[in-house]
Amino acid sequence: MVSKGKDKVLVVIQLTGGNDFMNTIIPYTSEHYFDARKKVVINAEETLPINNTLAFNPNMGPMKSLFDDGRVGIVQGIGYPNSVRSHFRAMDIMHTCEPDIVGTEGWLGLAIREMDPNQENVLTGINIGRGLPRALSVSGVPVTSIGDIDGYGVMNDQDKAHLRDRAVQSFKNIYSQAIGSGPVSEYIGKTGIDILKGADLLADVSSAYTSSVEYADNPIAKSLKDVARIHLADLGTRVFYANHGGYDHHANEMVAHPGLLTDLSGAIADFMDDLEEHDAADEIAIMVFTEFGRRMRDNGSGTDHGSGGGAFIIGKNVDGGFYSEYPSLEPADWELGEDLKHTIDFRGVYATMLEQWLGVEAKPIVKGTFEQISPFRN
Repeated sequence: MVSKGKDKVLVVIQLTGGNDFMNTIIPYTSEHYFDARKKVVINAEETLPINNTLAFNPNMGPMKSLFDDGRVGIVQGIGYPNSVRSHFRAMDIMHTCEPDIVGTEGWLGLAIREMDPNQENVLTGINIGRGLPRALSVSGVPVTSIGDIDGYGVMNDQDKAHLRDRAVQSFKNIYSQAIGSGPVSEYIGKTGIDILKGADLLADVSSAYTSSVEYADNPIAKSLKDVARIHLADLGTRVFYANHGGYDHHANEMVAHPGLLTDLSGAIADFMDDLEEHDAADEIAIMVFTEFGRRMRDNGSGTDHGSGGGAFIIGKNVDGGFYSEYPSLEPADWELGEDLKHTIDFRGVYATMLEQWLGVEAKPIVKGTFEQISPFRN
């Protein structure tokens, strides 16, 4: 159980590009998998078996250990009806819970507004990185973005102003094309994307942090180390957001994908060890998601955009195991003759995290009522 007096905290990791779930949690005994995947395939003897049908990718040893310890929930078959294959549109849907229109309010931004309605803490939501993901964006809701905690403490005022300008421009570049420059400018005007105010509060975080955990030198490990440092500083943050990019493998997947999974798995394991060392693991849950899965058949070098992806829920209070059903691999069940059919709506997973972990009513945020799972220990 979470320690009394400690607010629950959600760490969201976005796998940008569309992670190949079928080569992450591998149906290593399925003939359909090996029939469909001629080149982009993991041999059964190389996998890390979980049971007699599914296995972890061989580069996910640390994640497999966490799973064996009962701290990883694998959510299978995530998607939504009539899924799209455009990265931008798919991620927009995942960020706003609006599959039928272009949404303007991020699901986590709405959650932050519920948790801090009077905007008393600009650090309630923090994005580790530059710009601001749409998931965190709601007009009038301040969210802090920080790309380099170590460097920020030694910046002069001119450097800080330049940092803010870069972040604002990044936000404009990402979203103006989708929702127009007017709404983007209005959002910036109302919130100020108050990077500097929040970042100023983080200036001493780095110097106050000590740990025996040695994180790897890669982007996701650095991001999670920053999450740990901020969380341990007890600044009242309830939502952290981090991005791990590079998952769009139309080519060279067998070269690039293993390294990404190695980095991700190792970083999460180090992060959990860090929290345990500081007696701070009880109040943290991690959700790892991606915008869509990949197609059943490979293209000879990689895989193309598909559906029926997956997610991970990780934490000390997670009741580890499988949630929802692995999409059917039977060719007769493939959507559009080549896609895995989703078995759970992503909005049900979000609703689970909102209501069961953060204690926030989900229906107005996810725009409806969706089947939830039960990944947390009572």
